[in-house]
Amino acid sequence: MTHSKHDTTSAALHRVTLTLARCPDYPDGSAGRGYEIVAPLGPDGHLDAALWRAIRDHCRVLRFWTGEPDRHGRLVHRAGGEGGATWLIDYDDRTTADDEPGYRLGAHAFVPGEYVSIREVDDAAYRTFMVARVGDAIPGGPP
Repeated sequence: MTHSKHDTTSAALHRVTLTLARCPDYPDGSAGRGYEIVAPLGPDGHLDAALWRAIRDHCRVLRFWTGEPDRHGRLVHRAGGEGGATWLIDYDDRTTADDEPGYRLGAHAFVPGEYVSIREVDDAAYRTFMVARVGDAIPGGPP
């Protein structure tokens, strides 16, 4: 059986659901606040920058927040820089003012029960999110 590029891409992409972890405003966390991210993950659950470069157009993000409209963006990898490589969420590629950087996202495994931090637009502090689910993703589909 031959495999198309599409088959390889779908095997590498995963749909990751992050939900807000407990914090002072939400002592029990919040399943209604978080992100759905279509991301290239290696077998160990870490983001794969080389794979991202090959399939970046499929790496999408949906931010959902109870009481606010959903936001749609892209998962972006920026190499190098003063602090090293950075993964971030970009909602508008014409500006960096709306970017939401992750804290060392490349070092964290995206497996259920683990935690990652993202600094949201207009927020000086990072919020912590729990990896609630990881499943297969369909390229080109909505996050």
